[in-house]
Amino acid sequence: MTKTEPTWQKSTHSKEASSCVYVATPPPGTILLRESDDPESVLTTGVPQLAALISTLHTPPKPPRA
Repeated sequence: MTKTEPTWQKSTHSKEASSCVYVATPPPGTILLRESDDPESVLTTGVPQLAALISTLHTPPKPPRA
């Protein structure tokens, strides 16, 4: 049995000539992430976890309380 390599796609938020984030979705429900400067280091996560991270990053910070 041969191991198939994931198909990596560059994030649409990555700029040209800078550190790029790549995403692959091998088995259903699994997401792989890697950074162009260190392609051998791969982070494995699930769809709900990545969705929660993205939602948190897109939420504006609350103003400090007076």
